[in-house]
Amino acid sequence: MFEFQQYLGFLLFLTILTIGFWLMIFLASFVPYWLGGAISELIKEKRAKRQEQEN
Repeated sequence: MFEFQQYLGFLLFLTILTIGFWLMIFLASFVPYWLGGAISELIKEKRAKRQEQEN
């Protein structure tokens, strides 16, 4: 049968695995959102600069 230390080790393993899973989900969803926003802002700035030069 399991001893208490093995049970704690199993809970620690599950905790680390769960934290890693949610971190992976967060990074996979947040980083593309962040990059998309940064690229769109860069394009807006370039358009505004080009419009300012034309006028």
